[in-house]
Amino acid sequence: MNFLLRFLLRVAITVVMMVLGGQAGAAAPTDPSGIWLVEDGRARIRLERCGPARDRICGFIVWMKEPADKRGQPYRDKENPDADKRARTLLGHQLIMGLQATPEGRFAGDIYNAEDGKFYSVSLWRESADRLKLKGCLIKILCQTQTWQQTLDVLPGQLVGLTGDLNGPRADQEWAAVPVPKPIPVKGR
Repeated sequence: MNFLLRFLLRVAITVVMMVLGGQAGAAAPTDPSGIWLVEDGRARIRLERCGPARDRICGFIVWMKEPADKRGQPYRDKENPDADKRARTLLGHQLIMGLQATPEGRFAGDIYNAEDGKFYSVSLWRESADRLKLKGCLIKILCQTQTWQQTLDVLPGQLVGLTGDLNGPRADQEWAAVPVPKPIPVKGR
C-alpha cells in the first residue's frame, strides 16, 4: 500500500511539472542591485550587474566605517594569497564575484573574505524591497545568514563613481570587461 501511494505521488508531481513546463517551484531572481549596509554596520556594499552578458552580480566595498588603521593608513588586502593584490586598499575592492541566478530565485557564487584571504560559497536574495539576505557557507553544513539593509543616502567617504572610475570601486580583472556591442548587420552588402 505504501509503495502504491508513493508511486501515485511521483506520477502526480511529474504531471504537474510537465504541465508547468518543468518550471514548478522555479522563480526569477529579483535584481539585488543597489547599495547595502551590512548587518554589523561596518561597511556598505554596492551590488551591480557584471560580466560580458551583464547576467551576473558583483559586489564592491564602497564605504567603510573605519577605512584606515590607527596610523591613518588605509586598510589593505594583506591576507590575499595573490601577492600582487596585497597592496590594494579594501575600500573600493571587489568582494562578490559574478554570482549566477539559480532556479530558486537567488544568486549564488563566491565571496572573498579579506580578513583571511579566502573565498566562500554565498547565495543572496531580496527578502523585501529594502532587505537582502546573504547566506555564506564554509562547507554546506556550516552556514551563516545575514540581513543587509538597502541605503539610499551617501555618507562621507563613500565611493559614488561608476565602477572603474577614479571615485568608484575597482572590479577584478575577470569582471572588469565591458561587453562589446554586436555589430548590426547591414542589408545589401
